Amino acid sequence: MYPSPRFRLILIRFLSLIGILGFSLFLVSISMDVQVGEAANQLKKDVYSVWALPPEDVTDRVKKLMVGLRSEFGGPEFEPHVTVVGAISLTEDEARDKLKKACEGLKVYNATVEKVATGTFFYQCVFLLLHPTKEVMETGAHCWAHFGFSSPTPYMPHLSILYADLTEEEKKRAQEKANALDETIKSLKFPITRLALYKTDTEDKTLKSWEKVSEVRLQDN
Repeated sequence: MYPSPRFRLILIRFLSLIGILGFSLFLVSISMDVQVGEAANQLKKDVYSVWALPPEDVTDRVKKLMVGLRSEFGGPEFEPHVTVVGAISLTEDEARDKLKKACEGLKVYNATVEKVATGTFFYQCVFLLLHPTKEVMETGAHCWAHFGFSSPTPYMPHLSILYADLTEEEKKRAQEKANALDETIKSLKFPITRLALYKTDTEDKTLKSWEKVSEVRLQDN
């Protein structure tokens, strides 16, 4: 015996309701997944650094020097910069906010190279050591305070020109080559007009994951 038309209509409506409820639950599930994903991204921490960026003409000059050193000693390519705040773990929102607040009231300042120097580890292999002038050191201290950054060693303003793991003899040769490639680099003076926030995973020595996140222009004097 076939079901009555009324029964079939009720069955169709019931099945339609079940379908609508199922689809609604599906949409709710997607929405919840998106919200959970967004919340996770907001809480996700990465390693960030604050860099002082030299003007374009100085950047071009230093890049030529860096290319000359890498041609003999290897190492990854990176943007010329003076590290102001070293690697610190923060969420992106925290890092952006701290940079913005740190730069409020900061004015353009000058940096002067003292000499080509060598260090003791990969990220301080060969660098341009800067004079620790009052304005350079105060800018570093100001930014450290805003970021809650601390280090077992005092702030040493410098502009790296080679990242590499070299022997002491190789470092000395790289230092000599840098002085030969640009004989007046040790008296270079330039203004710092911008601070930038970079994502800098120090475990990634290829630097392929490193990227600029934001940049703030300092106030003119």
